[in-house]
Amino acid sequence: MPRPRCCRRIAGEPPAGIFKPAGIPGRFLEEVVLGLDGLEALRLADLEGLYHEEAATRMGVSRATFGRIVEDARRRVAEALVEGKLLRIEGGPVATVATDATADPAPRPSRSRGFCAGRGSGTRKAPS
Repeated sequence: MPRPRCCRRIAGEPPAGIFKPAGIPGRFLEEVVLGLDGLEALRLADLEGLYHEEAATRMGVSRATFGRIVEDARRRVAEALVEGKLLRIEGGPVATVATDATADPAPRPSRSRGFCAGRGSGTRKAPS
């Protein structure tokens, strides 16, 4: 059995949880799911232009884990765009933290307490 995922810190929920090609009802489209941690990784690496090391620190994961998260997120977004699929953004072991630059990032939760123990409500789902 695989080890449970660590809680990943995100800056906030996305304004929209679904993106799809225009003019095609969602019920006719295949779906690709992007986790909230993947969206945060894309935001930090591609939108803010942070190096993986700094972005990993903000998310509370290792640099290698951040690299895997952003690689998977880019593949999922590319699949949705190129193949005309519906992109749903939701879920994952995440905790929302303050985005204030002066705020101290929350300490990484210990593995013994489980993922997201003591932080938020654990696994979060984007609003539909």
